[in-house]
Amino acid sequence: MNDLTLSVCKTINASIEDVFDAWLNPALLAKFILPMPGMPQPKVENEPEQGGRFTIIMQVGDNKIPHTGQYLEMNRPHKLVFSWNSPCSIDGSTVTINFSVVDSCTTKVELTHVKFVDEEARTNHEGGWTNILDVLNETLSVQVTA
Repeated sequence: MNDLTLSVCKTINASIEDVFDAWLNPALLAKFILPMPGMPQPKVENEPEQGGRFTIIMQVGDNKIPHTGQYLEMNRPHKLVFSWNSPCSIDGSTVTINFSVVDSCTTKVELTHVKFVDEEARTNHEGGWTNILDVLNETLSVQVTA
């Protein structure tokens, strides 16, 4: 099942630079990398450079779920690629995010995640990434209007 892929798209109400940079800012990342509504903010540490690593510890009930990876490609502000290691991923699992300008205050985000242990993990991640992009939009929209 390692050929399983998911893609989600979202239009974000912020500039392409702000949207790209949010993925590398640990304080902002902790605000939106929430795959389920009502989750507490995860602990996020990262080295925001190509080849740098990140760790995201999500809290689900009493369980702490680690997610780690490495930034494989950074083409600011157009593309970000990173490996994704979690209990539901397999070797070679990667996330590619393409950013494109809609206008000066709007960005289209296309996220593709490849390689899952099974169809259920793929489906769960699709819902998770969709929620994450929704919260990203809310987080950046609040910053713009604040």
